[in-house]
Amino acid sequence: MSRVEIEYCTQCRWLPRAAWLAQELLTTFETELTELALKPGTGGVFVVRVADEVVWDRREQGFPEPTAVKRLVRDRVAPGRSLGHSDRAGGG
Repeated sequence: MSRVEIEYCTQCRWLPRAAWLAQELLTTFETELTELALKPGTGGVFVVRVADEVVWDRREQGFPEPTAVKRLVRDRVAPGRSLGHSDRAGGG
């Protein structure tokens, strides 16, 4: 069981984007996650962490597609699990 954290910029008003991504992750990994935290930040931050490991940083990778983040989270919390259509979708 793992904890996911989404840190988002309050100045940029990215809470809706962070909350939507949180909903996607909680729906997909409802039995694998023990907690999903939304962490207010500043300075254009949008970072996704799994157990304190940064798996996505907007500054380096741009805004994530949900399927890309789901694959990264899956690789850490449920390796080997199929994500169905998300696994077959190209790129991300």
